[in-house]
Amino acid sequence: MIGNILVGLVALIHAYIVYLEMVLWDTPRGHKAFNLTPEFASASKVLAANQGLYNGFLAAGLIWGLY
Repeated sequence: MIGNILVGLVALIHAYIVYLEMVLWDTPRGHKAFNLTPEFASASKVLAANQGLYNGFLAAGLIWGLY
């Protein structure tokens, strides 16, 4: 029971990171979360989306493992 709760919590953290990396990367919130300059955020947006996708698969695998 406690294991499932912790796995769910980690999955939610990964889902939040997906949102930060894929949606908010080049916004002030994304800059603050990852300590980015606007220039670097703009130049690395594709790389961040790739990392976001990876974190999405981690979240999906964790959620799948709960069932």
